[in-house]
Amino acid sequence: MNDYNYGNYYKPPKRRGIFSYVLVALIAGIIGGLISAYVAPTYLYGKIIPTPEIYSEGQPSMMNSVTINPVEGINVVAAVATKAVSSVVGITTVQIERDFFWSRPVEGVGSGVVVNSDGYILTNSHVIGDGNAQEIQVLFENGEKIQGSVLWYDATLDLAVVKVNASNLHVAELGDSDQVIVGELAVAIGNPLGLDFQRTVTSGVISGLHRSVQVNQYNVMEDLIQTDASINPGNSGGPLLNSIGEVIGINTAKIQTGEGLGFSIPINLVKPVLEEIIEEGSFKNVYIGFTGSEVQIYEVQMDTELPADYGVVAIEILPGSPAADAGLRSLDVITYVDDEQVTSMANLRKILYNYRIGESAELTINRDGNIRKITVRFKEF
Repeated sequence: MNDYNYGNYYKPPKRRGIFSYVLVALIAGIIGGLISAYVAPTYLYGKIIPTPEIYSEGQPSMMNSVTINPVEGINVVAAVATKAVSSVVGITTVQIERDFFWSRPVEGVGSGVVVNSDGYILTNSHVIGDGNAQEIQVLFENGEKIQGSVLWYDATLDLAVVKVNASNLHVAELGDSDQVIVGELAVAIGNPLGLDFQRTVTSGVISGLHRSVQVNQYNVMEDLIQTDASINPGNSGGPLLNSIGEVIGINTAKIQTGEGLGFSIPINLVKPVLEEIIEEGSFKNVYIGFTGSEVQIYEVQMDTELPADYGVVAIEILPGSPAADAGLRSLDVITYVDDEQVTSMANLRKILYNYRIGESAELTINRDGNIRKITVRFKEF
């Protein structure tokens, strides 16, 4: 016998309408917003998550002094860009390219960075045509264009200083490239594809230090900073910055080796040049006075073996030069200038930037396997 209890049979629950779900979601969103707006700033930031600190102070004539907390993990790149972008300029040039039958103007574009409020701008030598540019225009953040002139350049090091008739400019803060370590933040600012993309900011890390790259048959650029921050041709001459917005290098797109590989010239290399140019209005190179070559290159070319494993070998001594006065001889191998090791002709040139006319230096030389020391007194080239 089936016993049905019609008054107490099971009733399935009614399905909730879509309005109920929408209402629940709306309430959850409101609660989440309140937590983000009031709980995060007062509890999370500063207690669990470090608070970003970005502020600006000082007069426009001084460097754009935005202080950046180097331990922060939030918006560091944005803070670096805020601090440095006003000091980055665009540089356009006109060079005359000559052929057998005619000549024509060729336009170029690059970047630069203001290193002194009175109009001194650091850039790459190849940006200004290695001194051959007929016309140089510097474009500032406010849209103003000012004609520039070249005060100094070195094609081997790919560095140049341009001067504009201006004052009260935003100045980049220069860092210490000797303190850079692999893995730290790197921020590049420049004009990667021309002035249509002015002051583009890219970021990455320091991928390597003391890199040497063969630029052409006659020139090896040494002691470069390697980064994976994107550096394209228009970025040339723009700054590479660290996590506190200091310039640690000048980017160069002269070296095209592969995707994800960018190179920058350490800022410490050019600091002595900048100091003298700003103080004196120009820079006078000192010289030793010989033609020479790296030991390894000379051994291969001459099919011989020298008594030194490194250094530069003096091939011909110039009459009346500091080298001749000091008693340097042909086939002497220079291994040190004071306490700086000499590895190549480019490295020797970089070392000599630290000396002024009238100063002296002690050369360590290898002469027929014997180590000697001689003193050179620098004079104007």
